[in-house]
Amino acid sequence: MKRNTLSRINSYIKLAAVCGLVLIVSCKAKKALIAPPSIATNIMPKATDPKRLRLEVLKAGQSNFNTFTGKARTKLDIDGNSNDVTLTIRIKHDQKIWVSVTAIAGIEVARAVITPDSILMMNRLQSVYIKKPFSYVNSLAGNQVSYKTIEAMLVGNIMPELLNEEADIQAKGDSLIVSGNLQGIVYKLIASGAAMKATQTNLDDQDAGQSLQVNNSAFVQVGIRTVPTQIDIATAVKAKKIQVNLRYVKTDFDLPVDVPFSIPARYTEAN
Repeated sequence: MKRNTLSRINSYIKLAAVCGLVLIVSCKAKKALIAPPSIATNIMPKATDPKRLRLEVLKAGQSNFNTFTGKARTKLDIDGNSNDVTLTIRIKHDQKIWVSVTAIAGIEVARAVITPDSILMMNRLQSVYIKKPFSYVNSLAGNQVSYKTIEAMLVGNIMPELLNEEADIQAKGDSLIVSGNLQGIVYKLIASGAAMKATQTNLDDQDAGQSLQVNNSAFVQVGIRTVPTQIDIATAVKAKKIQVNLRYVKTDFDLPVDVPFSIPARYTEAN
């Protein structure tokens, strides 16, 4: 195996641990949403206080699901080293995220399983695996990223940590702008349209030198859910910069899913 190919595979393995790597939402339906209606025309909030009403609107607009499956053509860039791969994702809500990474000729080069507590990654070309606590993801993508954060981004939901009572929520046209400070992390997000989906999210921890930006666009209707067909993520942890651009080709919700992950006996554990 050529050295440059192995180098690329190492990049795939590392990126399998990054939140952006597993952001898979696809478009079964192809009809784009044009000129979305004004705020909450399809949501019936119960609160009367303006701030609580806006928070209810945001929460009610998020997609609920038990399982998710999807496939996306993805461009991954680590510090200027760019690679094109295909990602297959399977999610069991609040339990497990399964990722398969395929490269040239559809050959699987890596597989990962992320849980709220841990991450397992397997490099099929080098016959090695990595077993780490979830904090390994934070070392690559920043402390802003939690398991729930990853799931939310996968389906185009607002990160649940940002929908809290302390947030400032302002209305502007057909959008709601949410901002605040969460344990030293300054955040701002914009949610738009009838479904109140996040279009822009920015998190910044200047003291730790970490930032995360997510842009969702080209929304479509998939059954009762509204999802983005394009997700662009940029994360920086001090000098390391990672860019992930996803373009979705398939998605399904609430179907039975298998999440196979078996490490062959001949594989060795990598540091």
